[in-house]
Amino acid sequence: MSSAFLYDALIYLAAAVVFVPVAKKLGMGSVLGYIIGGIIIGPFFLGFVGQEGKDIMHFAEFGVVMMLFLAGLELDPATFWRMRKLILGAGSVQMAGTTLLSFFVFLLLGFSWQAAVAIGLAVSMSSTAIIMQSFRERGLTKTQAARGALAVSLFQDVSVIPILALLPLLAISTSVKPAVGPSPLIEGMPGWAQTLTLLIAANAVMLAGRFVFVPFLRFIAGIHLREIFTASALLIIIGISYLMIRIGFSPALGAFLAGVVLATSEFRHELESDIEPFKGVLLGLFFIAVGASINFSLILQQPLLIMGIVVGIILIKLVITGITGKIFGLSFDQNMLFTVTLSQVGEFAFVLFGFTHQLHLLSASWTDIMMGVTATSMGLTPVLLLLNERFILPYFGTKESPQKNEPDVIREENPVIIAGFGHFGSTIGRFLRASGINTTILDNDSDRVDLLRKMGFTVFYGDATRLDILKSAGADQARILIAAIDSPEINLDLIDRAKKEFPNLTVMVRAKSRLDAYELLDAGVENIYRESLDTSVRLGVDALIKLGFRRYSATRAGQKFIKYDEGALRLLAAHRHDQSSYIFQTREQISIQEELLTNDREAVPNINDHAWESDVYKEQT
Repeated sequence: MSSAFLYDALIYLAAAVVFVPVAKKLGMGSVLGYIIGGIIIGPFFLGFVGQEGKDIMHFAEFGVVMMLFLAGLELDPATFWRMRKLILGAGSVQMAGTTLLSFFVFLLLGFSWQAAVAIGLAVSMSSTAIIMQSFRERGLTKTQAARGALAVSLFQDVSVIPILALLPLLAISTSVKPAVGPSPLIEGMPGWAQTLTLLIAANAVMLAGRFVFVPFLRFIAGIHLREIFTASALLIIIGISYLMIRIGFSPALGAFLAGVVLATSEFRHELESDIEPFKGVLLGLFFIAVGASINFSLILQQPLLIMGIVVGIILIKLVITGITGKIFGLSFDQNMLFTVTLSQVGEFAFVLFGFTHQLHLLSASWTDIMMGVTATSMGLTPVLLLLNERFILPYFGTKESPQKNEPDVIREENPVIIAGFGHFGSTIGRFLRASGINTTILDNDSDRVDLLRKMGFTVFYGDATRLDILKSAGADQARILIAAIDSPEINLDLIDRAKKEFPNLTVMVRAKSRLDAYELLDAGVENIYRESLDTSVRLGVDALIKLGFRRYSATRAGQKFIKYDEGALRLLAAHRHDQSSYIFQTREQISIQEELLTNDREAVPNINDHAWESDVYKEQT
């Protein structure tokens, strides 16, 4: 391994560690942090990596290849079929509209009709990475906007192979020469033959996946060595990517096909769990490479042209995507989020522009320009999302505080604030309301906010981690803040800010798992409620009753178990980073819990526990 590679890796990781936390603290999101980090360390600022974009492309290409493998792996056929109407409807409207409008614009700019079609198809793509990361960070993955954006991105992903098959038919010249290495198979072929070759290669990969790759993975899985299984999956990815290079197509297309093949196999979830620790790093690598590959010298040479194209494409996509969202019934807030999130040109455009250049549909200079436009549009998307959140939605969409339909009613300060009103939070809210306790609700799903207001709840729309939203909701006077947001990361951020600014609040927090509970304990939270604990114990209590235990005895055992498990949680938290110690302490705690419950069952008399049995009571009456 060369020192240059280690140096580049060091710089990349340092950029992520430095810039992403700063961006997150400033409320800009991790995507913009990665892109800014790439810009700063890139060849056009500090110059730590890349010589005018040459070295940087090794990282960018690797990032694109792995990104498209992940996109293919997540292309779940069941999800596609379940959302087929939305995918085919919204996806086709957005893509056809963007392609058509872009085609006329670039035709007016003097491009040939073949080049205008190729550019239109490329710029109609959006970045799946940015889409999913943006919704995930904001805790909005279950909103209508996220569902619509996912549908459109799935349609775009599936459309890549037909587009790559179509482009050779538009080719002015059929010669395809690689930058380095042996000549590709399709060199010198007519356009129809190149298209036929691509279709044959794609279908051959799909067939090989079913009859060769999956049986091969079954054999490797039988060895029971996880690292060999992961290595075998990477071998398949790299092998298919290399095959595509030799044929004359993009390695990223090969990685995408490999992901699609493995997505339909029984190994999909195992691969996802293996890749999960590296997924965030790969995403970060891709975004840093995007930032570093923005050619600022080209932008400075032709600033009006470059920025004009960037702004023009974003406006085209905003208009078409906004119309698409309106057609499919999205509310203003959801449609704005849906529209802005899809406004950039996506990672597949790198593949399409590269192939377009190979087919001589675009010159080298225009290919560089369009690559720069793609990267720049991706870099602007987090900024547009921030502008949408801070300056558009609060004034034109669902307001952060509810409008009073009846002026005579004066809103009272409620003792409880609930942040996040999904399935978990709504159950708490309904229970408190039924018990005569009014609550103030914070949620960033505008559709849910509108519905809750119609139902009579006091709801504030917006990001619960923002101090101005918390103050508007009455955090200065409230007694309890219930953090019930689905995302553990957002919950932690909310808790950190609330404890600093509102020390009067008693914070009660939802934890999705034991591991989340450990993180909350580290943050100094005392009132932690694991969402699966009580339900699991309640099922166990019912199971004991059906096995013949008295209802009182089973209920008491369940309550004791929860008490002992809460104590064990705090003890085990200190050992979780040492696996051997953690395993030993866990075994010890399980043994102690069993002994305590056994002693409790033997020591407590059950003379009057028949009062808990409704059947016994009915028989006596």
